[in-house]
Amino acid sequence: MKLKVDWSNDQTKKKAGFRLKRLVKRAIRETLENENFGYAARVSVTFTDNEGIREKNREFRQIDAPTDVLSFPMVDFRNGEEPLAGQECELGDIVLSLERAAEQADEYGHSYERECAFLTVHSVLHLLGFDHVDSEEDELEMRKHQRAVMKRLGLEVRCGSN
Repeated sequence: MKLKVDWSNDQTKKKAGFRLKRLVKRAIRETLENENFGYAARVSVTFTDNEGIREKNREFRQIDAPTDVLSFPMVDFRNGEEPLAGQECELGDIVLSLERAAEQADEYGHSYERECAFLTVHSVLHLLGFDHVDSEEDELEMRKHQRAVMKRLGLEVRCGSN
């Protein structure tokens, strides 16, 4: 599968070098492969900090608080929209607070890398139309897919909520 990732880094609190980008790109690819996504894909990834994601959360969701990751899909898969065959599919944007990812890794007792990968998988599933807000059934379905991808990545957690 052809995958193009456009990178932005608008924070200075955490290193956003080659290793992190490689992990995030792999998490995107594994999620798309797990979901049998059959198109060439393009995703935009922005690394930010808590203040940067708080601003976006306030602007786009009217929630004046930092969060870990935001997803901005370009295709409305939930309502049956399909990419054009043979063309690159612009899936959307992922905005990831590396500062919050580090905090959550400490909180959950796993690695920073594992948390960044999990948040990426979670976000890509949102880009593909998954959601966990509307019902408990949707949340359980999304968690099942997250666990499957994290296992593919070799980063599954044997206990806990992620």
